[in-house]
Amino acid sequence: MIHGSLASVESDSWQSLLASSITDPRTLLERLNLDPALLGPAMLASADFALRVPEPYLARMQPGDVHDPLLRQVLPVGEELLAQPGYQLDPLGEQQTNARPGIIHKYHGRLLLIVSGGCAINCRYCFRRHFPYEDNNLSTAEWQQALDYIRSDTSLSEVIYSGGDPLAANDKRLAWLTREIAEINHIRRLRIHTRLPVVIPQRVTGGLIDALCATRLPVTMVLHCNHANEIDQHLGAAIQRLRAAGMTLLNQSVLLKGVNDQLQQQLELSEKLGDHGVLPYYLHVLDHVKGAQHFHVDDQLAKRLVGQMLSKLPGFLVPRLVRETAGCAGKSPLPVELIE
Repeated sequence: MIHGSLASVESDSWQSLLASSITDPRTLLERLNLDPALLGPAMLASADFALRVPEPYLARMQPGDVHDPLLRQVLPVGEELLAQPGYQLDPLGEQQTNARPGIIHKYHGRLLLIVSGGCAINCRYCFRRHFPYEDNNLSTAEWQQALDYIRSDTSLSEVIYSGGDPLAANDKRLAWLTREIAEINHIRRLRIHTRLPVVIPQRVTGGLIDALCATRLPVTMVLHCNHANEIDQHLGAAIQRLRAAGMTLLNQSVLLKGVNDQLQQQLELSEKLGDHGVLPYYLHVLDHVKGAQHFHVDDQLAKRLVGQMLSKLPGFLVPRLVRETAGCAGKSPLPVELIE
């Protein structure tokens, strides 16, 4: 691990850490002492989908190891540029459910608010890597229109902050938005889908907790952690602050070839999440987004893997294996292969 930079990382604000993220493939390779021959493909792939890696996440990678599971999630590679049948720009059909700027409404009773189009990290398998965030960057008037949409639909009971990463928005914006939503009587709960505390744990400040937890709404935060190596002492401390504020904490991950497609990797992730009071929620099979085909794991392997997990762990530490399909009313569970 790159421990030398941790002292400065700990003292920096989350905003400065976000602003100083590595965006140049050459810098990433040099910092990790990786083969310069990787640079050409990385430059080509990052021209299509930019590289972004914050320092606290980089600090958890193993220098010299091109197979490091955290590096593999963020390193642009030439395979991303290969055409692959069935891989699309919008695999979940979200642009058809982008009801108005800032809103994705594809399921009954709940909707997504695109609170921020920015992310702290660009994961190479991201199903929204081609999403038109520029069309969902809201003006003050458009935010009011989005809130009016929520007010007018009494079938809604839950609002989900999404993005990008919703926690890339500042505390003032999050506090205002949460207060406005809490004043809508038919909204019963708030959910936040975020990877930012995983990659920059410093984001979990007192100001953030006040912004999210100061209303009547119960708050569930769904973290996105794919590998046990992502859970270090800094993330552990951030998780404890969130739990102390009364949030329910869940985790969702994506099954990725070369990252977490082995039984031991999944067991270690679930156990480590459980150690910190975070319940595994979903394990997604890969969404077929253009550029991510090299992460594909066969369905049968996925089903067998989760079946093996059920034989090794208590049920509450085993995530549900699911696929999301455009046009479906919800996520589709995949039947697992139980071990005799």
